[in-house]
Amino acid sequence: MEFKYPIYIISKGRAYNPLTAKLFEKANIDYLIAVEPQEKDEYVKALGKKRVLVLPFSNLGLGSYPARNFCWEHAKERGHKYHWLFDDNFLMFKKWVNSKRVRIENISDAIKYVELNADKTNVDITGFERPEFCCKVPKKPFKYNCHVYSAMLIKNDLPYRWRLKYNEDVDLCLQVLHNGGTTSSCVYYMAKKTDTGQKMKGGNQTELYKGNAKEKKILKAKMLEAVWPQYTKTVIRFNRPHHFVDWKKFKPKK
Repeated sequence: MEFKYPIYIISKGRAYNPLTAKLFEKANIDYLIAVEPQEKDEYVKALGKKRVLVLPFSNLGLGSYPARNFCWEHAKERGHKYHWLFDDNFLMFKKWVNSKRVRIENISDAIKYVELNADKTNVDITGFERPEFCCKVPKKPFKYNCHVYSAMLIKNDLPYRWRLKYNEDVDLCLQVLHNGGTTSSCVYYMAKKTDTGQKMKGGNQTELYKGNAKEKKILKAKMLEAVWPQYTKTVIRFNRPHHFVDWKKFKPKK
């Protein structure tokens, strides 16, 4: 099934189990999965040639942001207003039904729902909330001027780009909000992914966290604070260094 805007997945080292792609295949959803050239054959074998978008670089050691920017330019060159960008480890979509978060099979409805709201509001970045961060029945289907996570619909004519090795999604949202733009996250439909790193092999974990893991976690938190000291500070959460962003500073426009 085709949607108004193109759908991209970024993936590395997970041809053996590309969760998001498998989810989309089951739902008959068209997408492209962006992979590095040395892994092309593995992904073609797993998903078919028409699904694979080969990146012009490999093993840069910069995390995922070069691949994210490549997908952005790929969609922009083809004249699209927005593009979807998903991480490769989504398990399911959910929505609120009778005050409960219920898994849905027809995820096309969720994608179309967010696309329609983006066209209506002309939001810069939108996407899906993660169900673990949405524990109460929402009063409205979207919240605004907030962090948008790993399932994002991004306006192509924005002057910003992905640029950080760590916490790149937080940085992109802050670029938008700091300059007066708008973000939104759908809390009526939600997208559930696996935990980062620990439960799934592959991705950029080897490149990002090789060496002293404790030092890398401190660097991850401190990098965001260094770029955005007016909004971010490093705190200890879950017994490890973590960034804290005061999103309340960006009050939604009426």
